[in-house]
Amino acid sequence: MSTPEAVVFDLGDVLIRWEPQRAIAAALGDEEARRFLAAGDFDFHAWNREQDAGRSWSEAEALACRTHPHWQPHVLAYRANFRLAVEHTIPGTVAIVEELHGGGVPLFGLTNWSSELFPLARAQHRFLGLFDDIVVSGEERLAKPDPAIFEVLAARVGRPLERCVYVDDSVPNVEAGARAGLDAITFTDADQLRTDLRSRGLPV
Repeated sequence: MSTPEAVVFDLGDVLIRWEPQRAIAAALGDEEARRFLAAGDFDFHAWNREQDAGRSWSEAEALACRTHPHWQPHVLAYRANFRLAVEHTIPGTVAIVEELHGGGVPLFGLTNWSSELFPLARAQHRFLGLFDDIVVSGEERLAKPDPAIFEVLAARVGRPLERCVYVDDSVPNVEAGARAGLDAITFTDADQLRTDLRSRGLPV
């Protein structure tokens, strides 16, 4: 196999740790944050995915507060303190991005992220400026693993997906990427990722 021409990274829990509990706990404390995220009557992750797919936060919060008024403070605390949810990076992976960039490898992002909240991540994490382009699901109103978002990616990277490596921590997203033609890697940790990229001839 020839050396890949570009690397495509998922962002959440590959480069930036997603910790919603920290955002909610900032307003209500750790115990309440844990209770909310484990609640059987409100699926926080499913609700949040709709914003990743393009639903506005004002609409999402209004709906959740109307249908689950007892969770209103918890619902509102997440967006209000979102910077805390994405404050930390995954150990070792940002260094890999910097090494690839230093080696002249084109870098792209493909992330499930709200279009309204992604600018906060850009402001917090300077390394995102090393990417040639980042496809944000909320902007496209398409979320992984929808095959259509990989079509958007193909247009944005400007080269066949078969010539690109794709790194994601979600197995369904990795499988969808592979079906789209990407050389897809399931992320576990930075050491394994470095080994996987080096075996493909990439400068890390």
